[in-house]
Amino acid sequence: MRVRECLEAVKTADRLVEVLRLADELAVEAGRDGGSRNIRTLLSAVASTDQIAAIASIHALSHIPDEESVDALSELLSSERGFVREHAAWALSARAPRPESVGRLIGLVVTGGFAGMLAQRTLEEWSKTSPELVVIGVESALLGVAEPGSRYRLVETMGLVHQPIATHPLLRIAADEGEDLSIRVAAVAAMGERGESGEVPEALEQLVTAGGHLAEVAQLSLADFADQGTTNDASSNSTRANGLTVAQLFLHAEIDSELRHAGSGDNGGIATLLVRLGNALVSVSEQDAADTSEGLDRRLPIDRVLTLSRGTLDEAVRSLATLREHRSGHLYGRIPLLQESMRSAIAWPLRVATRRGIARILRAAAPVDAIHLRMADVGSLAAFDVARTLDIPIIFTAAPDPHGLINSMDLSGELNRQNFGTIDEVEHFWFRARLIQRLATNSEHAVFFPRPTLRHDLKNLMGIDILSEPARYTTVAEGIDLEVTDHAVREAQSHAAGGPASAPLAELRTLLEELPRERRGLPLLISVGRFHRVKGMATVVDVWAGSDLRLRTNLLLVGGNLQNPSADECEQLGRMNRTIDSRNRMLEGLVLSGNRPNGVVSRWIAAARIGLPGLVAPNGVYVCGSLKEEFGLALLEAMASGLIVVAPNGGGPATYVEQGRTGFLTTTWDPALLGAAIHDALACAATETTVERAAYSRSIVEERFTVQSMAHALNKVYSDVHLDDVQHRKELVFST
Repeated sequence: MRVRECLEAVKTADRLVEVLRLADELAVEAGRDGGSRNIRTLLSAVASTDQIAAIASIHALSHIPDEESVDALSELLSSERGFVREHAAWALSARAPRPESVGRLIGLVVTGGFAGMLAQRTLEEWSKTSPELVVIGVESALLGVAEPGSRYRLVETMGLVHQPIATHPLLRIAADEGEDLSIRVAAVAAMGERGESGEVPEALEQLVTAGGHLAEVAQLSLADFADQGTTNDASSNSTRANGLTVAQLFLHAEIDSELRHAGSGDNGGIATLLVRLGNALVSVSEQDAADTSEGLDRRLPIDRVLTLSRGTLDEAVRSLATLREHRSGHLYGRIPLLQESMRSAIAWPLRVATRRGIARILRAAAPVDAIHLRMADVGSLAAFDVARTLDIPIIFTAAPDPHGLINSMDLSGELNRQNFGTIDEVEHFWFRARLIQRLATNSEHAVFFPRPTLRHDLKNLMGIDILSEPARYTTVAEGIDLEVTDHAVREAQSHAAGGPASAPLAELRTLLEELPRERRGLPLLISVGRFHRVKGMATVVDVWAGSDLRLRTNLLLVGGNLQNPSADECEQLGRMNRTIDSRNRMLEGLVLSGNRPNGVVSRWIAAARIGLPGLVAPNGVYVCGSLKEEFGLALLEAMASGLIVVAPNGGGPATYVEQGRTGFLTTTWDPALLGAAIHDALACAATETTVERAAYSRSIVEERFTVQSMAHALNKVYSDVHLDDVQHRKELVFST
C-alpha cells in the first residue's frame, strides 16, 4: 500500500521539480516493499501518459529485490519510447548482470547517443563480476556491425573490461590494419589501463615507432601504463611544493592563457572565468599567506592551479611534460576526446575518453590537493570517478540547475507531465539532477552562488538544507576582472571624444555601418550569450520586434556560431527568422555578430553605454532574456561599464541588481513583462544627466564581485578542505 501512496504523491505533485524528491521516497519504499502487485503497479505507471511518473517508476523498479523486477526492466529496454529505454538501461546498473539483458544493452551501445552511454556504464559495472558475459557479447556484436562509429563504441566498451579476457581481442584489433583507424584508436586507448599483461607495453612501443596518428594515442597509453601505480599521497612525493595544487575543469572549450578561443564553443564565459580565476588564485596566495601569519584564518598559499580542458593528442602529450616539470603557476592540461568535439548537451558519449584524459593529467601532476567541479556535464561525471579513485578531495559548485529550469518551463507551460520524458531525451533533466545530487552529497565541500532566498531554494528545488552541515557549505560570488572593463570604458570614452577607434570598436563600427542611415544614432540594446532557448535570445527578438522598441533602438545580439550553427542555434535562428526575415535584419535594426572573445565583448558593452559617434547614441541597455541565470558574469560586466541592465528575477542577478537603480528584474519568460522591463530601463537611462548612477553600478561590482575577491574566498575553501583532509588521514593512521 505504501508504494501506491508514494506513487500517487508523484502523480499529484503540484510542481514537476517536486517529483524529483518524491521519486526518492518512492524508490526507498519500493526497496522495502516489493512483490508482484507493486511491480504491476509500477509497470502500469510506466505505460501511462504521465511521463515523469513513468521515469520515477522505472527507477523504483530497480530497488525492488525480486527477480521479477529485473525481468521487467530488461523488457523495458525494448520499449518503443526512447526515454523508457534510456532509464531502464540506467536503472539496470544497480542490479546483478543478466545474460538476456546484455544483448539489448549492447544494442543501445551500437546505436550510441545518451542511451548508449548509459548502457555502456551498466555493462562496465556488470563486467566487474561477469567479464566473460560482456566480452563475449561485444565480440559477437562486432561480427555483425560494420559502421565505424558503432564499432568504435563496441571496442571502447570492451576496453572497460579490465580483466585479462579482454586484452587479446584489444591487441588483435589494435594491430589489424584492415580496421578503420578510429576503431584501432579505441583499442589502443584502452591499453594503458591493462597492467596485467606484459604484451601491452611492447605493442604500444611498436605503434609509437611506426609513427602516425596511432603513435600519439599509443604514447598517451604508455603514459597511462607507466603511471598506473602513481599515488596522490603528498607524503610519498618528494617534488611537493609548499603550497596547494588545485585543479579546475571545463571540458567544452580549448582554454589557454591568452584566451584565444574565448567566445567560441558552448560557453565563452566560464572559459574566461577559469583563466582569470586561476591567475588570481596564484597571485593572491602571498597576501593570503600573510593574513594567515597574522592569525586571521588558516589560508594556505596556492602554488599551482591546473586548468583542464579539451585539446588535441599532440597538445595532450606536450601538456603532460609541462605538468611534470612545473610545480608552480597556472598550468593547462589537455584532454584528447579521440572523436570530434560535441556540444556539452550531447557530449555524454565522450565519458570514457574524458575520464582517461583527466586521470592521466592528475597522475602526472600529483599530488593534487583538490579538484573543483562546476557543472552537471560529462566532464564532472568523469572527474568525479577519477577523484574518488585517486583519493582527491572534491569541491563542487552546486546550483539548482536543471531544477530551476524545470521549474521555469513548468510554470510557463512549456514542460508538463505528458512531454517530460520526450524533452528529457534531449535535455537529460533527470540524469543531470541526480548527478548534481550525487556531487553535492559526496563532495568534501559544496559552494553555492548567492541567491535572495538561498536556503529556501536549495531545500525546495534540490533537497539540500545548508544549515544541517554548515561547515560543508560556503556561498561564493563569482567575479570579473574590473581592470578589463575599466579599460574598455576608457577606450569608448576616448573614441567618443574624437580619438581613434581601437580594433574592437572599429570592428563594431564596421558591423553597424551596414545599418540604414535612418537607424544610425539610435541607442543600442545589447545581449551576450549562447544561442540556446535557455538564454532566451529569440524571445528578446520577439519582444523587441513586437513593440515600439523596434523603432526606438537597434538590437545587437553577440553569440552563436552563425556560419555552422548547432541544432540549438538553428532553433533560435529559425525563431528569429520567423519574426524578421534574415535578409532584412540590418534594415530592421537587428544585428547578429556571432560569438566574440571576451575582450571584444567588453568593448562593445562599453560602447552601448558611451555611444559610437555617428552610429550609436549613448545610454543603451543590456538585456538578459535567460529563463534562469545562476549568477550572470555578462550582467556584472555590463553593470561595471555603467549600463542599466534587464535581468531574470531570481538566482544570482536578484542579489545585485537594484530595482529601478542599477537595473530592472523581471519574469523573462513572460514576453509582456520582459518588454515592460526593457521600456522602463530605456526610460531610466534616457533621463540620466550625470555619471552618478553608472559610478554606483560599478562600485557594487568593485566591492563584491571581482575575480580577486572570488579567489580570496575560494582560497579559504581549498585550504580548509586540505587541512581537514590531512587531519583525517592522520586520524586514520593513528586508528590503525
